[in-house]
Amino acid sequence: MTTYQWRGRTAGGENVGGELTASSRSELLAQLRRKKIVVTSVKQKPKEINFKLPFNSKIGTKDQAIFTRQFATMINAGLPLVQCLDILSRQLEKQLFRDITKKVMHDIEAGATLSESLAKHPNAWDELYINMVSAGEAGGILDIILMRLAEYIEKIEALKRKVRGAMMYPAVVLLVAMGATLFMLMFIIPTFARMFSDFGAELPLPTKIVLMMSNAIRDWWWAGIIGVIVGLLGFKRYYSTDKGQHVVDAAMLRIPVLGDVLRKGSVSRFTRTLGTLVSSGVPILDGLEITAKTAGNVIVKDAVMMARASIREGDTISNPLRQSGVFPPMVVQMITVGEETGALDEMLTKIADFYDDEVDSAVDALTSVIEPVMIVFMGAIVGGMVVAMYLPIFQMVNVIAG
Repeated sequence: MTTYQWRGRTAGGENVGGELTASSRSELLAQLRRKKIVVTSVKQKPKEINFKLPFNSKIGTKDQAIFTRQFATMINAGLPLVQCLDILSRQLEKQLFRDITKKVMHDIEAGATLSESLAKHPNAWDELYINMVSAGEAGGILDIILMRLAEYIEKIEALKRKVRGAMMYPAVVLLVAMGATLFMLMFIIPTFARMFSDFGAELPLPTKIVLMMSNAIRDWWWAGIIGVIVGLLGFKRYYSTDKGQHVVDAAMLRIPVLGDVLRKGSVSRFTRTLGTLVSSGVPILDGLEITAKTAGNVIVKDAVMMARASIREGDTISNPLRQSGVFPPMVVQMITVGEETGALDEMLTKIADFYDDEVDSAVDALTSVIEPVMIVFMGAIVGGMVVAMYLPIFQMVNVIAG
């Protein structure tokens, strides 16, 4: 397919122009003749030179949210699908997203449905998005579904930022502590070591330990780097196995304070995803399967898949969730009430809103606990090394004074 730039006149004498994609020049002229346009000029669109940076090519949730909200607004205003996609493809920031949107537009022009066209590009739209669009097309409420999707994407992204922020804080503090410790061991301690070598007396045990650590790091730093790389690769390989995922994800949920943040984040994501799918008309079995894939924790995923199997056998959602031990009793009880009253989607949304606030509280609690712990940790390490280095000096002063 080639993109052509054309100019012409309508039957009323109005000058018009634009760009069209066709397999050949003759096909383009035939398309314009069918629209009763007299073509005055046609030329092939020159190829654009794009410098694509790797970190700018990925389609993020922010891009999806903006695309979806604008798409919903235009459909609600009565614009045809093809025209909506054409407008969106021209104003999207990322070239990759623009190209994919144009492909979707061409598929719809060829007779495909929107959900079928989106399904060809899983790197841009996931299974949840496609199923909700399909339900919107079937129910004739595509604009409403797209608006729900935009709100869902924005809230899930906000939740992810909160959880990432909670995990980032202790990681950064720990990294700073390790960096300060390594700097002292590699550059500060050797200065004391040269001074102690002239001292001649027996050094205290803490001083010997610190000097041994300093020598080991200076002589074997390359082995430490190799060890870290091997350890990370080994952990990644272990986590890629089914057993590794279960062990690590279960351990993460048991970590004091941090585990509470992760658990509440998983509950919020599960309830909001399932509530959005159910309220959009997606069958409950499909909704649970999609929700399990987006759980973010294999323990939560297993609990959701148990609920799906339970419903298939004629049971309720709440029983397997209660047996899993992952979900708090209040969540299970509210889901039970939602099932009994036929308002499961509304109940799930209420739970999600509640747990969004709970995640905020849990993050604040994590920060308030970690801050003093990290200060004590850094103080113990740095202070311990300083004391170990000054012990021989104190001995020297005592000897001179004596």
